[in-house]
Amino acid sequence: MTVATARTIETPSGKDTAYENFPVGSWLLPARLRPHVATFYAFARAIDDIADNPALAPEDKIARLAGFEDALLGRRGDDPALAKAHRLRTSLAETGVTAQHGLDLIAAFKQDAVKLRYRDWDDLMGYCFLSAAPVGRYLLDLHGGSRHGYGPSDALCNALQIINHVQDCQDDYRTLDRVYLPQDWMAEEGTTVEDLDRTQASPALRRVLDRTLDATQRLMVAARRLPAGLRSRRLAMEAGAIVAIADRLIADLRRRDPLARRVQLDKVGFLACCLSGALGAMLGGRRP
Repeated sequence: MTVATARTIETPSGKDTAYENFPVGSWLLPARLRPHVATFYAFARAIDDIADNPALAPEDKIARLAGFEDALLGRRGDDPALAKAHRLRTSLAETGVTAQHGLDLIAAFKQDAVKLRYRDWDDLMGYCFLSAAPVGRYLLDLHGGSRHGYGPSDALCNALQIINHVQDCQDDYRTLDRVYLPQDWMAEEGTTVEDLDRTQASPALRRVLDRTLDATQRLMVAARRLPAGLRSRRLAMEAGAIVAIADRLIADLRRRDPLARRVQLDKVGFLACCLSGALGAMLGGRRP
């Protein structure tokens, strides 16, 4: 099946903002910009769902994603099956934000259709710079940028992506045969991808998870500079909340086994991180 003959291009997973590790378009952001953030998120969610659909063949995923790319670039009329891409194109025209961030996401999800393993940390970071960093870059561009450039935002978004990979390491393997843990670390620690199918992490796999979290923690050193550099105070508060959420999830993933049960924040923990992180950013980066 090709995009041209498909009646429905999207393949909704049922995931929504409640599934994410960060507040999507929350009340912390300026009201006038929230609809644009929601439009970008809807686009990202739609193409991510295509890449993560286990029922689609790789070539079908790539064809559907190519349809979104054409629509985002204005090469595909007003096909209603690609409405989320058309809406994003309109939003980008209104705000002056480049389409490159959306195109990078499409490139990442095309890669997801065919690439199932990552040889080392640098290989994994290359993927994150396409699959995660564009989200933060879009938000920075939409809110007037940062005095520190994209660096701290990239670090935070890439850290969030790796946290999500660790949270979902078993499900990604079981449903898609996709493993985002560095293969060289797995070999060095004496574990294999088949260990992801267990009911609990083996000691060797636990060491790989901890090495991955160690590297993620190093990203957080740069990420913590993000709120103080943002020109938008409200985006700084949102960034502070997200930094607090990332720190908490890293700590929880060190203590708990993601193979036994998905490690995520409950509503109380999520709200506590949002409040403490936002207040810390509002007070100039000091933690309350």
